[in-house]
Amino acid sequence: MESSSSSSAGGLGSVDPQLQHFIEVETQKQRFQQLVHQMTELCWEKCMDKPGPKLDSRAEACFVNCGERFIDTSQFILNRLEQTQKSKPVFSESLPD
Repeated sequence: MESSSSSSAGGLGSVDPQLQHFIEVETQKQRFQQLVHQMTELCWEKCMDKPGPKLDSRAEACFVNCGERFIDTSQFILNRLEQTQKSKPVFSESLPD
């Protein structure tokens, strides 16, 4: 078991730091784009009764409120997941060598 964990850790350590940073940035961009897509789809379904040439004030207010609630909810979930991750001990650290 030790060889598989050390080989995966060794594989991560051998990655070029610039490449690793580039991959992390691109992954963050992809996650952001997915969130925007989800929010757009959810709010469109919720707020658009019938598309027309202009957005009425009710639909505009609905879109603003929907977007704000989506962001608030996403932030709440991320914070909760962060707290959960911090409170859990890492399994590999608890094993004796």
